[in-house]
Amino acid sequence: MKTQLFGGSLLQQMPGLNFNICILVFKLHGVLVVAAGIDIAYTGWYARRMTLFCFLWIPVFYFFWRSIKGGSTSGWAWALIAGSIVAVFQFFGDPFIDPGGFGFSRWSSGFVDIVVLPVVVPLVVYLLFFCLKFIAGAVDFTGFALLWLIPIAAARSLTWSIIQRDPILLVLVPVLWTAIAVGVPFFIKLMQIKCRPGMIVLSGFGILAVLFAAATTYWAFFSQRVTLGIIFLAAATAPMLVTVVMSFIKTGDGG
Repeated sequence: MKTQLFGGSLLQQMPGLNFNICILVFKLHGVLVVAAGIDIAYTGWYARRMTLFCFLWIPVFYFFWRSIKGGSTSGWAWALIAGSIVAVFQFFGDPFIDPGGFGFSRWSSGFVDIVVLPVVVPLVVYLLFFCLKFIAGAVDFTGFALLWLIPIAAARSLTWSIIQRDPILLVLVPVLWTAIAVGVPFFIKLMQIKCRPGMIVLSGFGILAVLFAAATTYWAFFSQRVTLGIIFLAAATAPMLVTVVMSFIKTGDGG
C-alpha cells in the first residue's frame, strides 16, 4: 500500500484525489502568482526583470529538462505539495542562521537557508522514497527537485524582490539551484554505473564539491570577490553543463 500511496499507481486509480491535489497546489501557486504580479507592477524595470527571472527560471528549466529527458517525473504531485508547504514556512518563518556580515556566518547562511539546503532536502527525500520503494517508475532526482523548487522560487521571488531586490538572490541563486539539482544526480548516476569503491568515493567528493562551490559562489559575489565567484560558479555548473550536453548527444543518437 505504501508503494501505491507515494507512487504513480494511486494517482492513476483515484482520479478524484489526483484532481483535488492539483487544485490545491494550483490555488496556492495562484496566490503566489498574484502577489508576485502585484509586486512586479510596483517595482522598477530592472527589479521587474530580476523578479520575473527568479519566478520563471525553475519551471522553464523543468520543461527544458523534460524535453531532453522525456517521460514524466514519478511522485510529481507530492513534490509540488511538499514544496508548497516548505514555501509557506519559509515565507512566514525566520532563517535558521543569522547571515551576519561577510564572513563564515554569511557563507553558512547561504549554505543552509538560501542555496544548498533548499535543493538537498528534496534530493534526500526522493532518495528515501526510492530506497523504501514508495515511488514507482523511472528514477528522476532532478525532475523531483525542480518540481519541489517551483513554489519555493515563486515565494522567494516575492520576498526577495520586496526586501532586497538583489541580483545575487533573484538571478544567481536560481541558477545555483538548478546546478545542484542536476549536478548532484550526475554523481549519483556515476555511482550506479560504476559501483566500485574508488568511484563511490570520487562521486561523493564530487557531490560535496558541487555543494561547496555553490555556497561559495553566493558568498563570493555577495562579498564582491567577483573573480573568485566566477571560478566557483564555473565549478558548480560544470556537472550540469556536462549532463545537458550528454543528454543532447544521446537524444541526437536516438536515445
